[in-house]
Amino acid sequence: MEQPEDMASLSEFDSLAGSIPATKVEITVSCRNLLDKDMFSKSDPLCVMYTQGMENKQWREFGRTEVIDNTLNPDFVRKFIVDYFFEEKQNLRFDLYDVDSKSPDLSKHDFLGQAFCTLGEIVGSSGSRLQKPLTIGAFSLNSRTGKPMPAVSNGGVPGKKCGTIILSAEELSNCRDVATMQFCANKLDKKDFFGKSDPFLVFYRSNEDGTFTICHKTEVMKNTLNPVWQTFSIPVRALCNGDYDRTIKVEVYDWDRDGSHDFIGEFTTSYRELARGQSQFNIYEVVNPKKKMKKKKYVNSGTVTLLSFAVESECTFLDYIKGGTQINFTVAIDFTASNGNPSQSTSLHYMSPYQLNAYALALTAVGEVIQHYDSDKMFPALGFGAKLPPDGRVSHEFPLNGNQENPSCCGIDGILEAYHHSLRTVQLYGPTNFAPVVTHVARNAAAVQDGSQYSVLLIITDGVISDMAQTKEAIVNAAKLPMSIIIIGVGQAEFDAMVELDGDDVRISSRGKLAERDIVQFVPFRDYVDRTGNHVLSMARLARDVLAEIPDQLVSYMKAQGIRPQPPPAAPERSPPQSPARTPPASPLHTHI
Repeated sequence: MEQPEDMASLSEFDSLAGSIPATKVEITVSCRNLLDKDMFSKSDPLCVMYTQGMENKQWREFGRTEVIDNTLNPDFVRKFIVDYFFEEKQNLRFDLYDVDSKSPDLSKHDFLGQAFCTLGEIVGSSGSRLQKPLTIGAFSLNSRTGKPMPAVSNGGVPGKKCGTIILSAEELSNCRDVATMQFCANKLDKKDFFGKSDPFLVFYRSNEDGTFTICHKTEVMKNTLNPVWQTFSIPVRALCNGDYDRTIKVEVYDWDRDGSHDFIGEFTTSYRELARGQSQFNIYEVVNPKKKMKKKKYVNSGTVTLLSFAVESECTFLDYIKGGTQINFTVAIDFTASNGNPSQSTSLHYMSPYQLNAYALALTAVGEVIQHYDSDKMFPALGFGAKLPPDGRVSHEFPLNGNQENPSCCGIDGILEAYHHSLRTVQLYGPTNFAPVVTHVARNAAAVQDGSQYSVLLIITDGVISDMAQTKEAIVNAAKLPMSIIIIGVGQAEFDAMVELDGDDVRISSRGKLAERDIVQFVPFRDYVDRTGNHVLSMARLARDVLAEIPDQLVSYMKAQGIRPQPPPAAPERSPPQSPARTPPASPLHTHI
């Protein structure tokens, strides 16, 4: 028996979380009625786009459009191509300048105005087309130093409106492609003493920095040196991030029960090579580098052959959003007594004058991202587990705003205001029942199943669930509907039941009936604060982790129901022909796109 030369842990392969990159969108910029800064002609506008770091909040120049001569209504040809993450708040800034020379220093040109937005705002707008006023703020940023500089030094007036910017987002077509392929192997190395080998393949996408990220793992074929693996499908963006010539590394392992899988060998390919399909070019020698160094006569550890390859375009999350699908966001907050007396600083509901409590932080983190996908910004907000005035009845489905007919609040600030009002008027009680709020949102979701609306329920809770059987039944019923559920657990309680509801490991069931889809995502809030529990580490990461599954859950519902995206609204006609474009001033931070 050969001693294994390389080992791999089971956890390395069994978690593909975060391995699939975002899709890419192309942002097109137009402006109308810009300020005229030139004496004898019109302005020569240039647009500069900035992105903001999630953690350090610093603005960094992403790229520049071309300069268009002599127009106040430019339609820029050069696009900005950016990675899109539904689950992140991606802040963008657009600065407009009238270019007067070839200098790359933006402070040498006349500032025409700026606009701030998020990428979610653009793609969530009707037809993924956002229109915003340009204004001159009190400060702009120096392009070289990154430090604030007065934006009014060129004669502007702070707060003055200076025309309109129109931003359109279009998903890149190759981000919709899904590749379906099948592989077999021949004469792989024998690794097991009492049998042959139990081989499986692991696919890695190469990154810009030379590292590799796992993107797919096949099933294990037991006791064979000539396996034929099942056909599998993978988004092309997950395989090569849209770069057809990027290296794809494939490793071959012999599975072991204890997780110490034996390395058989590896080979590299690319999407462009795989797209040739079954041919002599897609028969790969599996090579173990350590064996090759040790044994002069070593040839390979077997071969892997591509049996079939096909690619097709699928409808994406952004197709549905662009076609008008609205995301209806509902919040349900736990008002049970286990949270502690809200007037005491030890309570999870304590309202400090200096910082938001865990409930408000969790609500804000998720709400700031998801709000841009609902055009009216009216969000139902419910509470559960409290005694209500005037008769002290216990309710597990009461409106935070006190309006039984319409529990909707205006924006995230409206929800926070209603939450604080409820803390002053209701009595924290119990038990912790989820089923009523799940059923409440499910009723609304059931009323509109044509693909125009999709509901997301955020439950923020501190305790052990009291109505597990009823909640499971409600979730199993809701899994058939256009609906997802996010649960954020605050406090130090054990959340084993929430993990069970999450269904990542075992799909939940009720009365012997399995849920049609996994629609629940749970995270404990304590993972996002420091050990003292007082300092928030990253609300952006919290939002990312709880919202990451929503796009796939929405698409899975639409596909299961056979619902195709609606065509987006027709875009208005572009402006009349304009002066020729010219190359923008070069910039040391300019990113070619």
